[in-house]
Amino acid sequence: MSDIIRLEATIHGIVQGVFFRYHTKLEADRLGVSGTVRNCCDGTVSVVAEGSRDRLEQLLNWLHHGPQLAVVEHIDLSWGPAEGGAQSFHIEH
Repeated sequence: MSDIIRLEATIHGIVQGVFFRYHTKLEADRLGVSGTVRNCCDGTVSVVAEGSRDRLEQLLNWLHHGPQLAVVEHIDLSWGPAEGGAQSFHIEH
């Protein structure tokens, strides 16, 4: 079994009001990673996810384009050790 790691990503662009959080949750659930997605006050979307590197890289590839109406300009990201806690992926409000 692959080691579990953590991905923290801040997505910039037209990413609020385009169902970005909803579709990110669907993709994370499909990949079987845990964590959260939330809108930030500055118009970005924050994703914190834990899983195997392979699954997280698949999620990151998806985040680079997002759902149909999104326009992703760039992503700030960092990798680190898993912190645990989340057993599933959910949307924070």
